[in-house]
Amino acid sequence: MKAILYILAILVTCGAGYYSFDHSVKFKDQQTKRLTAIETNRVVTANAEGTEKELRDEQGVLKAVKDVREETTQSIAALKSNEIGLKRQVGELDGTLEEQNAELSALEKALEEVKLVLKELGDDITIDNLSEKIDKITEDKKALERQLEDKETLVAAADKRLTGNKAEANRITDKKLERSVRMARNAMEAVITGVNQDWGFVVIGAGSNTGFTPQTSLLVKRDGRLIGRVSPSAIEPTQTIADIELESLAAGVRLQPGDRVILAKPESH
Repeated sequence: MKAILYILAILVTCGAGYYSFDHSVKFKDQQTKRLTAIETNRVVTANAEGTEKELRDEQGVLKAVKDVREETTQSIAALKSNEIGLKRQVGELDGTLEEQNAELSALEKALEEVKLVLKELGDDITIDNLSEKIDKITEDKKALERQLEDKETLVAAADKRLTGNKAEANRITDKKLERSVRMARNAMEAVITGVNQDWGFVVIGAGSNTGFTPQTSLLVKRDGRLIGRVSPSAIEPTQTIADIELESLAAGVRLQPGDRVILAKPESH
């Protein structure tokens, strides 16, 4: 019985030892696995951190690349704008150059013309002494202008005298003409062309064209003798109606066609 218990105790001890050994082996395996997992995790974490760092670095590089690309795009746009401006400036410069060339050609042509003019003016005139010649010509011109002004003053005075003389001559001529007209009117005779004894008026073959006015007083004569007086009452250009002044007629005298009329008051000369 003791032997059996002893064997059982040995078996139990062996079993416990085996269990303990197996458990130890398993623990070591688990420990190894755990350490391996920790190391793996550490490595993975480190790798992950490196990857994140690389990603951040790549993102930074990408941002820098994007910034550079944006700056490059803006630079390209600015260069294009400058190119357009430069092309415009080049076009303007080309136009200015053409204008300057045209002006230069015109100046060269004008210079040739000036040379021809100088040659015509004389061999002693050159571009170098042209200014002096121009000054002399200017002085000569001023002298001639002063002479011309003096002559114009004399001419103006002569014109004034001539105008006065003409006015006086015209006045004298008008006066002579007026005198001649008055004399002609004094010598004027007109003929009675009609008589109305009932109404006491006559028709004379002369009117305002001859110088008759309502104030004109007319004498009637026959065979060189005065026989009466008439006064104009209606005057037309070529004939006059005149009232017979009956009190001026001699006894038994009656006016008749053919009698002649003259001015009663000759105008003074």
